[in-house]
Amino acid sequence: MNISEYGRNIQKMIEHIMTIENREKRNQLTRATIQVMGQLNPHLRDINDFKHKLWDHLFIMSNFKLDVDSPYPIPSEEILNKKPERLNYSSNNIKFRHYGRHIESMIEKACEFEEGEEKTALVKLIANHLKKSYLIWNRDAVTDEEIASHLKALSKGRLILDENIKLSNSQDILSKNIGMNIGGASGNQPKKKNYQQKKQGTKGGFHKKQKK
Repeated sequence: MNISEYGRNIQKMIEHIMTIENREKRNQLTRATIQVMGQLNPHLRDINDFKHKLWDHLFIMSNFKLDVDSPYPIPSEEILNKKPERLNYSSNNIKFRHYGRHIESMIEKACEFEEGEEKTALVKLIANHLKKSYLIWNRDAVTDEEIASHLKALSKGRLILDENIKLSNSQDILSKNIGMNIGGASGNQPKKKNYQQKKQGTKGGFHKKQKK
């Protein structure tokens, strides 16, 4: 069976319809078969134009040999078996993998800015992001000079970090990352109820009522 979801009985019904010579009778039985196919697979109703999908399945199950009047364009075996075009994936040639590809796009965009305060602020922002990304994968301290050299290499010499600009302190970045990890871990842990304390409190209350 080409499409096993409909079962062998539907397959036999289609094969029987193909043997009928009267075209009007074939059309009548085909429409009835389509209704049964829709009842057997109600999930197809969630698909846009599910009737069209049923008719396509009908012709596939008949190996495209069923000659009936379809309300939709009859699919061809060549089109359905045609392999999709190969996708052109972006190159994985990333100079510094720990920075990722998005930062390269940001650097390319920054290179288009005219010289001025806005570009200087953007370069500093990108450099701080480079430093943060570097410290995520490498816990050792990194100097601003090293980040500046990475920025220069990634921008092919078009972005130069001013020597007077001071980036975020490495220890501050590391402490924030550690604090976020600890906070995330503790935040996900369910709170434990002190059932022993609750039990003792209930017991104490029971004795007090007895004394009264």
